[in-house]
Amino acid sequence: MKKALLSIAIFTIALISSADITAQKFAKVDVSPMDAATYPNNWKESNKLVKITYGRPQLKGRTLDKLAPNDKVWRTGANEAAEITFYKDVIFGDKPVKAGTYTLFTIPTDGDWTVILSTQRNVWGAYFYDVKDDVVRVTGKVSKSDENIESFSIVFEGEDNNATMYLGWAKTIVSVPVKG
Repeated sequence: MKKALLSIAIFTIALISSADITAQKFAKVDVSPMDAATYPNNWKESNKLVKITYGRPQLKGRTLDKLAPNDKVWRTGANEAAEITFYKDVIFGDKPVKAGTYTLFTIPTDGDWTVILSTQRNVWGAYFYDVKDDVVRVTGKVSKSDENIESFSIVFEGEDNNATMYLGWAKTIVSVPVKG
């Protein structure tokens, strides 16, 4: 009986102490969580034209030009620079682009924005942006939103293989056509 109680006690202590060793430490939710937008955006449609993965910063009382300064290359989101994948050759803006994955940078201005596809991959921010890695630069047409967009957002809308990518933040909406 004493051996059985001693065995149970040792087993219990071992079990309790090993739980701390294997316990996972999960990070809190990021303040600028990752998101993705696709076209077509219907989850049932597996034949996608484009997908973009990006971080979603929030204004939190700040101005757009403070977070994405005019005339400076911006990572188009938060944290890692946004990555865009085209699943077939497309016309992005008015320029041909081969199927593949690129980093999306933008240059905000008071007028239309410059939208850049770069061969750089897996980059944090725009700290190491280099123009020599540009694939294309196109004009993103700017319009104004009636509503304030608190969290930076990207959405695609369109029909068939013709879509428009919309970048929205604050009261600014930037649009770029994507044709497959």
